[in-house]
Amino acid sequence: MLLFWTLFLQRRDVFSDFQRRLYAAQAAHKVDVAAAMEPVKFLPQEVTKLPSGLVIASLENYSPASRIGVLVRAGSRYETIDNLGVSHLLRLAASLTTKGASAFKICRGVEAVGGTSSKHLDTVMEYLINVTTAPEFRPWEVSDLTARVKLDKELAKQTPQIGVIEILHAAAYKNALSNSLYCPDYMLGQITTEQMHTFVQNNFTSARMALVGLGVDHAVLKQVGEQFLNIRSGTGTVGSEAVYRGGELRHRSGGGLVHAVVASEGASATSAEATAFSILQHVLGAGPHVKRGSNTTSKLSQAISKVTAQPFDASAFNANYTDSGLFGVYTICQANAAKDVIKAAIVQVNDIAQGNLAAADLSRAKNQLTAEYLMSVESSEGLMEAIGSQVLAEGTYHSPEAVTQKISAVSSADVVNVAKKFMSGKKTMASSGHLVNTPFVDEI
Repeated sequence: MLLFWTLFLQRRDVFSDFQRRLYAAQAAHKVDVAAAMEPVKFLPQEVTKLPSGLVIASLENYSPASRIGVLVRAGSRYETIDNLGVSHLLRLAASLTTKGASAFKICRGVEAVGGTSSKHLDTVMEYLINVTTAPEFRPWEVSDLTARVKLDKELAKQTPQIGVIEILHAAAYKNALSNSLYCPDYMLGQITTEQMHTFVQNNFTSARMALVGLGVDHAVLKQVGEQFLNIRSGTGTVGSEAVYRGGELRHRSGGGLVHAVVASEGASATSAEATAFSILQHVLGAGPHVKRGSNTTSKLSQAISKVTAQPFDASAFNANYTDSGLFGVYTICQANAAKDVIKAAIVQVNDIAQGNLAAADLSRAKNQLTAEYLMSVESSEGLMEAIGSQVLAEGTYHSPEAVTQKISAVSSADVVNVAKKFMSGKKTMASSGHLVNTPFVDEI
C-alpha cells in the first residue's frame, strides 16, 4: 500500500494562450498544422533516480492543469504490533499543521495557487513537501482525528465487501499484508504523536518516495525534487516480506446473505504470471461494469446459474502486491444456497485448469482487461497513480502501448497454468453473514 499526496494547479499562462501552446507542441513534433484536429502525441515519459534514491517521473501531456504528487511506500504493512492503525491516521493527517505552515495556511494557500495561473511550481511544492516531510502532529489536532477514524470504520462496516477482504488478508498472511487498512477499535485514541513521528522518520525517506508530475517540465521537477526532497536519505525501516500461510476466518452476523471469498496465493505485481492472472479474472468475470448489471457473460455466473435459481453475485478476486498476491472467487448469495454457489464457482475454475478455455472467451477477457486498463489511465489521477506505483516498484514506467502488448502476448496455456496454480495452492477462505449453510475451507 502507498500513501499518496497530490496537488494540481493551473498551468502558468495556459488559459490565455492555450491554442498557441498546442500549435507550438505540434510544430515541435513536426505535425502539419492542417492536422491540428488530431490528438497531440504525448512526449516520452522521463524517469530519473537521484543518488538519494528518490525517483522523479514526469509526463508532458499538454494538460491545461499540472498535477504533482508524492507517493511514499509506507502503508499498513510497515506497522508493528505497537502502532497498528498509524497509517490510517496519517492518511487523514495530510491537512494538519506542519513546521512550515498551519492547517489554515495550507488550506488557503492551496486554494490560492489553484486559482491563480501565475504561481510557480515551487510554490505548490512548498505545501506538498511540508505535508509529506515536516508534519508537527500537534496532540489536539491528532485527537480531533479520532472522530474521522470512527467514521471511516463505520462506513467500512456498512460495506460487507470491505470487511470480507480485510479478514481474507488477515487469514492469508502471517505478517505484513495481514495488517488492516483501518485502525483497530482498541487503538482508537491510543496512537500518540510520538508514534506518528517515529513512523514518519522510519519510513518517509528519499529511497521510499516518488515525485510524479503530469503536465510539467522534467528538468524543473527534478530541480524541485533535489531541493526539497533530499532531506532524509536512506531506505528506512525494511518491512518484513509477506509470508502466505492460508487459513480461514468466519464472521457471523445477521441477515440472509453470505459473502464468501476462497483464494490461494496468486502473483506479485512484477511477476511474469501477473498478467495471466488478470486475464483469468476476466475470463471468470471481474464483476459487472454497469450498475446492478447481471454480468451474464462471465463464466462464473453461467456456472452458478445452473445450480440455483436464487439471486447471486459472483466475480473473480485478484490482488497483486510487491512480493505476493491473492487470487480467488468472491460470491454473494442467499444463506441456504451458499454451499452450492461456492462449490460451483470452484468447479468452474477447475474446468479452466483442465484446459477447457475457448478462444472466444480468451479474446473477450483480453479485450475487457485492455479496455479496463486504458480507461483507468484516462484520468490524470489514475495515470499519476499508475506511474508512481510502477516507478516505486520497478524504477521505470511502462507505457500504455507496452502494457497492452503484454496483455496480447498471453497465451491460452499461460491462463490454464495459473488456473492450475489456484487449484493446487493452499486455500484461504473468508466468509461473513448467516453462515448456517456455508462450508468450511476443508470441505470445498
